[in-house]
Amino acid sequence: MSNLRLQKRLASAVLKCGKGKIWLDPNEVNEISNANSRQNIRRLVKDGLIIRKPGKVHSRFRARKTLEARRKGRHMGFGKRRGTRNARMPEKILWLRRMRVLRHLLKRYRQR
Repeated sequence: MSNLRLQKRLASAVLKCGKGKIWLDPNEVNEISNANSRQNIRRLVKDGLIIRKPGKVHSRFRARKTLEARRKGRHMGFGKRRGTRNARMPEKILWLRRMRVLRHLLKRYRQR
């Protein structure tokens, strides 16, 4: 098989992607090897001898499954905890919540 490194590099520049994403038709090697300019590469792309491969799919299925389990409280035991208690749920936020609840209660008592 002849060296198609130049064609692959030009095709990746024309199609604005990496060299790994370029597919060169193995049945048309002679035709592709004659192309030595970007214009020729564009013509081959139009003819379908050079194709940009589609991107790989990174499935989020497992990530979603573990997130759902975490919402149920799985995988959250002491052994899994890395941050301090304060880092995971800041005391300040807990204090703010408590204060807001108490302030609402005070408002209700004042109205009565």
